[in-house]
Amino acid sequence: MKGRGSVAGTPAQKSTRDSILDAAERRFAERGFTGVSVREIAGDVGLKNQASLYHHFRNKRALYEAVLARGVEAIVDLVASAPPSTSAAASTAAVDATLDRVIDYLVEHPQLPRLIQRAGIDDIRHLRGAVTRLLRPLYQQGLGILALSGAQWSAEELPHLGAGLYHILFGYFANAQLLELVTQADPLSSAAVARQRRFVKSAVAQLIGLRSSPAHVMPLRGVRRSPPPNF
Repeated sequence: MKGRGSVAGTPAQKSTRDSILDAAERRFAERGFTGVSVREIAGDVGLKNQASLYHHFRNKRALYEAVLARGVEAIVDLVASAPPSTSAAASTAAVDATLDRVIDYLVEHPQLPRLIQRAGIDDIRHLRGAVTRLLRPLYQQGLGILALSGAQWSAEELPHLGAGLYHILFGYFANAQLLELVTQADPLSSAAVARQRRFVKSAVAQLIGLRSSPAHVMPLRGVRRSPPPNF
């Protein structure tokens, strides 16, 4: 995966550009495009002044677009790298492997889903063209995969299925702070992410028809509710 590597067991040192992108991703995810100054990002990276940042990015808008592009293009590449499947078992294995790769990336970049969420709400009036250009390929890729998956949904339902799958996968990370307040536990702990990973694989497989609903799933009516789990 881009940005990951080692020499003789030592993690590769990040470039100044990558460090700027990491800091900007965190800041923009927290407060959006208008709520963050270039000076803050430069300070996070340890640059002497914001002029040093402009050696790497033309302006704040270019930095924002580079942050969003890095994350979205990585997800597109991870999904596109899934091998073609020739059987139901192979399809399930391929979907699980793709989900593993995407979740691993989101664990490394937990701010990315919130950045995307903000891009569609807070920042769209300032960056409408960039948001559309960067996010639409991910949307189209998802619809294309669903159309070929054999899922028992009509063509007009596929966008809704895609939106639901997006929220199952990305919404967990985008709303991690809210989940922590509600559950009083860390949703990004290794144990919580492992449980979420299992749930996502099961839910996606069921929604696209690779796996039937578990026998233990019962209608809500008349079922005694269990206490909510702690992450």
